[in-house]
Amino acid sequence: MQPSSSRPTYRIGIDVGGTFTKAVLISNSDYRVIGRYSVLTTHRNPRGVAAGVVEVFRQVLSQSAVDPEDVVFIAHSTTQATNALLEGDVASVGIIATASRVESVLARGQSAVKEIQLAPGRFLRPGHKFFKKEEASEEKIESAIEAMKSEGIKVIVASGAFSVDDQSAEEQVMRVAEKLQLPATGGHEITKLYGLTTRTRTAVINASILPKMIDTANMTESSVREAGIAAPLMIMRGDGGVMDIKEMRRRPAVTMLSGPAASVAGALMHLKVSDGIYFEVGGTSTNIGVIRNGQPTVKYARVGGHETFINSLDVRVVGIAGGSMVRLRGKAVADVGPRSAHIAGLPYASFAKPEELTSLELETFRPFDDDPEDYVALRAGSGKRFAITNTCAANVLGYAKPGMHAYVDPTSARLAISVLAAHLNVSVEDAARNILACAAGKVIPVIKALLSEYRLDADQTVLVGEGGGAAALIPFVAERMGLIFKISADAEVISSIGVALALVRETVERIIPNATAEDLQRIKREAFDAVVRLGAAPANVEISVDVDRQTHRVRAIATGASEMRAQDLSKEVTETEARQVAATSMRLPVGQVQLKAMTGGIRIFQGTIEEPRLLLFKRRRHPIRAVDREGVIRIQRANGAVVATNVADSLSQLSQIWEGATVYNGDSVIRPDMFLVSGSQITDLSGVISLEHALEMGRSGLEGVPSDAPVALISVQGMR
Repeated sequence: MQPSSSRPTYRIGIDVGGTFTKAVLISNSDYRVIGRYSVLTTHRNPRGVAAGVVEVFRQVLSQSAVDPEDVVFIAHSTTQATNALLEGDVASVGIIATASRVESVLARGQSAVKEIQLAPGRFLRPGHKFFKKEEASEEKIESAIEAMKSEGIKVIVASGAFSVDDQSAEEQVMRVAEKLQLPATGGHEITKLYGLTTRTRTAVINASILPKMIDTANMTESSVREAGIAAPLMIMRGDGGVMDIKEMRRRPAVTMLSGPAASVAGALMHLKVSDGIYFEVGGTSTNIGVIRNGQPTVKYARVGGHETFINSLDVRVVGIAGGSMVRLRGKAVADVGPRSAHIAGLPYASFAKPEELTSLELETFRPFDDDPEDYVALRAGSGKRFAITNTCAANVLGYAKPGMHAYVDPTSARLAISVLAAHLNVSVEDAARNILACAAGKVIPVIKALLSEYRLDADQTVLVGEGGGAAALIPFVAERMGLIFKISADAEVISSIGVALALVRETVERIIPNATAEDLQRIKREAFDAVVRLGAAPANVEISVDVDRQTHRVRAIATGASEMRAQDLSKEVTETEARQVAATSMRLPVGQVQLKAMTGGIRIFQGTIEEPRLLLFKRRRHPIRAVDREGVIRIQRANGAVVATNVADSLSQLSQIWEGATVYNGDSVIRPDMFLVSGSQITDLSGVISLEHALEMGRSGLEGVPSDAPVALISVQGMR
């Protein structure tokens, strides 16, 4: 039953974390958080994490007095795939591999996946049976699978040499496995990339968690339906998008790292960040990654030290967070973390009542037997022990502000740190500053490495703090580095918000030597069709294409809003509102920001900033902001030029700009970074090594667009 058009509608996002499962109920009209609820994640429940998912969505509906029929979107992240692999809680897998007689010389060995260590003492050791295609009758395959079944194999992987081009052999194996009532997955279902060893390994990892994930999916979906919610149940992927639960039953491995992905989705949709470094700060560790041009950066996941073809966020994990404990060496703060108050089972001193912190004595201890005895605890006169953490230090120094999840009246934090300060013979403020300096020392090198690796402009980059511990770390780090930062008012549930607002996403990859414009258009169409099948509204699908000329890998990423969210896109920002967004980001008065181009879906603004240099000279730069119809900055650069043109003239203009911006420096050639914008589509030409290739990508991006339609060309420039 569809909700009445006169009644408000809602979205539910559920983040399944390692400790808590949190749900938010969001208004579908303005994305306000209407309700929230959390429970301890139900790892040990007979129904697994599904039990917690069901509990939180039922409770958040009940407490908010919302009718299940008014829920138009429900999605959840899951740690189950990651945890199953980390803990070695997987099903035994058997590989049925096939190749032609000619290919079999290499394929026999390449398809025999070696053991994969998932955790200390826990290995995934797949069985293996190889057939030459010419000899692979259904009877022989059935006999091989029956033998594997008798040995305890629970899932079958069908892996054929060059199955990217011809899936028939893999499909035959899968049909036989299904007849024998064993779940099966084929390498061609997971990836279209060549590389038999990695493709088979990826399929094995996917298959090993298939039974557990299917059970969870079935239980969750049935509970959602029993509750009266008719909306499609979506699952968070590890690359920052969502997919429907039917697809999760086929490819559960793509949900790896869906927890961090959920927080990134929150930064993209809730905070509307374009370029930034995001931090998901918990109590024990912090996930750090990059948002570039409004998209999370993605790499292939590694499992047990082995490469896979599973796309997931490029996340760096640092053992420092809001609950990290202080360590002493003599009269100095030697370190902070990696052990946290959570792991040690101690409460934060900052969250204690002042009357609990009487007759405090400083002592050092070992959280675990093999830890050094240098972690600090405070023992009160009552005998109760407390931890001094980054959160305590941030409250003493005022970095945790009212409204932030980590904020608390600083009285207790000052009482606790004063004992440490007396031991160090410094002021309370200096002791707190020493704590945060140690913590920042672990984070700042990671930020610098990401700025360099992803070529982010430091003065344009925002540090995005998410998670309950964000205020304990991010403001101090931003101050040290001279960067700006944002922390959401709902930072502690930003992952749940991200799940609720995430876009449907699909990635299609191919190896295409010397890809032509026709090849690029073909893979774009494939990505478009795939994301629409997953529930995206066709009119709002956006596709980006990346070509690696060294490996010949072509990757098309399609993202789109679900049908209900797509209806909200008609509420686009006005030019005045978009200009204000750009001006605020540039840190300029609105009057100093000009609209340089409009393409139907995106407005491109440019400002002018004069900065003093030596003597009387000044440096002038022209920051660029491309703002979409939702008010999200899609491109932000410190300095650039904008050319407004149309489809008919755009490629000749691109050639002129390209040739004029290319720098020849001896034996090296520095190519320009450029963007071609048409409608709401952005073709990123950054890193393209030749004009011919840039023109091919440009033609592909303009395929089917009327010749008089507006186009904008953005060239990124150095300072002058």
